[in-house]
Amino acid sequence: MYIPFQSLPPHSKIWIYQADKILSEEQKHIISQSLHAFTEAWTVHGAEMQTSYDIAFDQFIILAANDHASGCSIDHSVRTIKSIGESLEINFFNRDLIAFKNENGIALIPMKELKIKLNEGKWNADSLVFNNLVSTKGDFEKMWLLPAGATWLKRYLPAETISQ
Repeated sequence: MYIPFQSLPPHSKIWIYQADKILSEEQKHIISQSLHAFTEAWTVHGAEMQTSYDIAFDQFIILAANDHASGCSIDHSVRTIKSIGESLEINFFNRDLIAFKNENGIALIPMKELKIKLNEGKWNADSLVFNNLVSTKGDFEKMWLLPAGATWLKRYLPAETISQ
């Protein structure tokens, strides 16, 4: 059962899917239609769940459930995202792209280029990075965007740039 994303409590489970490119208005409209229909019908073992979605920064899909989704219901959501991606030619499963927020929007840096882009000054300890591993709405609201120096990316940074 769909409810507005803002109405979900902080303990709600979330899953973040990062697109490999900026979503157009038309793509966001198609995604919204598909996800609204999906969340209206998303169930766990046949029982209704309070569910929602959001599209953030024209780059991320956030699915949410205020109940204990089972493996089967989570698999169903993954299949739905894959299907949407295939129909729109968007990859929501490329975990090799790290998303940074900057003055121009979102910059995607392939993991293998992190060191190079750091040396080129494209990011630093203070650069905001999207932590797509948050798993609850409360953590999403507090810890989705973090300075790179406060994340696993600190291993790429010179020790003197990391605040303790």
